Amino acid sequence: MSALELPEDLDNRLVHWRDGIVLQNGAFVPEGWTATHEAAVLMPLFKDEKGWNLLLTRRTDRVETHKGQVSFPGGARDPGDTDLVQTALREAWEEVGLRPEDVQVIGELPPMTLISRFIVTPVAGIIPWPYSFTISLDEVSRVFSIPLDWLANPANHCMRQHEHEGRLWPVLYYEPYDGETLWGASAYMTSQLLDLILKTPAN
Repeated sequence: MSALELPEDLDNRLVHWRDGIVLQNGAFVPEGWTATHEAAVLMPLFKDEKGWNLLLTRRTDRVETHKGQVSFPGGARDPGDTDLVQTALREAWEEVGLRPEDVQVIGELPPMTLISRFIVTPVAGIIPWPYSFTISLDEVSRVFSIPLDWLANPANHCMRQHEHEGRLWPVLYYEPYDGETLWGASAYMTSQLLDLILKTPAN
């Protein structure tokens, strides 16, 4: 099997999804749940000698929300951010030292509402590789990557029940990779991006 490749029209597919599809996020929010904060994350893609990879982080136990979880660089929108793309780029710079000018932004996935009351916009971008990261130790305990080939294999993910505030929710989990477990909202964002990469190009 050849390595998974990014389609040339991925940016157009992202625009199509953002503008034309409303995602149902019932797995992440109770009925009637409303978001009170805007946020964005950067989904950094890079290519090495084996193929395409997705960059992720593990959050520290000192952050306010989603302690110790695997996630993408990102955070809340600041008043000075012109848009959510700038939010994602600024947060990636602050958390892992990824310079905004080094990111080739492809586009955005539709916003996702989380139980932490954030409405999060995922921003996909391509970064150079190899890269020298500078980690903010207050927020990030580790930077690592997972190959897109591995993420796209159906054998490597499944739905499981996750308890939150005394209630069970169906949540997407990936199998452990390099000692890390991608699950929840970040896993769902990953799944949606892979759907765009693998689907037949839109006419």
